[in-house]
Amino acid sequence: MFEKRWLLSVVVLVAIVLTGCAPKTPPPPPASAEATSPPTVAEATAVEKPTQAPVEPTQAQPAEAGRKVVRFIFTQEFDSLNPLYTNMWFSTITEQLWDQWAWEFDVKNEAFPVMVTEIPSIENGGISEDGTTITMKLRDDLVWSDGEPMTANDFVFTANMYTEPKNTVAAVYPYDQIDTIEASDDYTVVMKFKQPFAPWLGMLWHGVIPEHILRPVFEKDGTLDNAEWNLAPTVGNGPFVFAEWESGSFARFVRNEKYWGEKPKVDEIFIRFVPDDASQVAALKADDADLGAFIPYSDIPALEEAGLTMITAASGYHEGWYLYLDPEKGHPALQDVRVRQALAMGFDRFSLCKDLMLGKTVPAATYWDNSPYVDPTIQPYPYDPEQAKKLLDEAGWLDSNGDGVRDKDGVELVLKYGTTTREVRQDTQAVAQQQLGALGVKFELSNYDSDIFFSDYQNGGPAATGKLDFFEYSTVSSGFPDPDSYDWLCSELPSDEKPGGVNWTGFCDKDLDALFKKQSTQVDFTERQKTFYEITKMLFDKAYWVGLWQDPDIWAIGSKLQNVKLSGTTPFFNCTEWDLTK
Repeated sequence: MFEKRWLLSVVVLVAIVLTGCAPKTPPPPPASAEATSPPTVAEATAVEKPTQAPVEPTQAQPAEAGRKVVRFIFTQEFDSLNPLYTNMWFSTITEQLWDQWAWEFDVKNEAFPVMVTEIPSIENGGISEDGTTITMKLRDDLVWSDGEPMTANDFVFTANMYTEPKNTVAAVYPYDQIDTIEASDDYTVVMKFKQPFAPWLGMLWHGVIPEHILRPVFEKDGTLDNAEWNLAPTVGNGPFVFAEWESGSFARFVRNEKYWGEKPKVDEIFIRFVPDDASQVAALKADDADLGAFIPYSDIPALEEAGLTMITAASGYHEGWYLYLDPEKGHPALQDVRVRQALAMGFDRFSLCKDLMLGKTVPAATYWDNSPYVDPTIQPYPYDPEQAKKLLDEAGWLDSNGDGVRDKDGVELVLKYGTTTREVRQDTQAVAQQQLGALGVKFELSNYDSDIFFSDYQNGGPAATGKLDFFEYSTVSSGFPDPDSYDWLCSELPSDEKPGGVNWTGFCDKDLDALFKKQSTQVDFTERQKTFYEITKMLFDKAYWVGLWQDPDIWAIGSKLQNVKLSGTTPFFNCTEWDLTK
């Protein structure tokens, strides 16, 4: 699961930034619990929308005037830069700068070779006829930024470190699907699977780690969990190389003079971290940044008026509600599918998209909207508060004591709803609190800085540890543009034994689990599509996940930054072609 910025995603190992981590005060509850009809989005946000404080100028500025320095502005700070330890969007999108993938994806999200001479296929002999063996042929001119040759052994080491039990990586999958991996020579990697693994193109080799740097660390410490390289990867393989990261302020990547490919036209990528969307927009409008990511729809008109170019990249992300469904620890109401469906029908996501998103997006129905893997009969749950009331009544959740909140067997229908501090998410919480509050469902709201919210089980993350009944963020299938996703697998439930597990819903649906495992072995597109029809229908009908809105990447590009193309999968795939005008 990739938190956007997210999406996607979402598992982190180390909480880097602790400044300002106290949750913001949630919006107040509706004035009356006895409202006879849910408030509109406009009414809710008119009351609840906070006033933005003036943005204070930051001291973090690009160094060395006269050099070509592209200035990024990020609203979330990295958790880790080691690809084994992060699925966080703001971390992974930097990998095309300094730790390239074996293959990357263009503006159409079509794969093209980067470190391999060609993408393996049955036709070129890279994939065996039975689909169980994949052979990668590497370029013979690959080199790490310190001048050390990059070879097949680095790939083998990377795979072994993913599956090493002593490393608490973000997710072992899909490297645990590889039966054996070997370097048959310096430039050939051979992977053998016990059964065909269909999503390999979207899932494998998202960054490679240097064996000559990290093997000594592993042999000394018995783990890579605390390696300095995780936060300061001064050796990489991309067109830029890590230079500096000042927590809470900025990070810098400078041109890699030993890069084996086309040298970048600019000297440096300077990334400044700001606390919120308002700070980002202010910096972009003031020409203090050349590129901004994850732009809220509400800010698009002002940025366009200021002369910035907006680029939308289809990235497969969708904002949604996850529900904590642990049968023993979770709220008993959420165990009933009728309650889950009522929550979806009692929230007006259509008006939300119209009012908060300026009509530039629509409600999401599934994880895989706008892809060929979704059952075409599935449409977003309608806004139907009367049907929602009926479902809650049928499920036995009634207001027996007249306090405005439904209850059953002495348990109040009070749900803990948490997300990050992003303004659009806080507005969404306010609308949901009022509209569902009118139906007798009470939400207790909480907000967290992203590094806290997305912390994993081991680090006490509120979603990962079941402290929230509802948790909201933007997500994408693990191997986008491939539909494979491992955050629903029973094997990914987090625990003391598996602290990096990414299935934060706390439940195991064995039928759903079997379908996900089945699709990963189906190399025939039509057969795999049929399986995904079943998956999407099951997730939708059981309301295991409730989509809020389709959430493509929206970027703001300053007038000085030229030749920018952006992919929804590997955003900075053409960063060597970027240039700056004076």
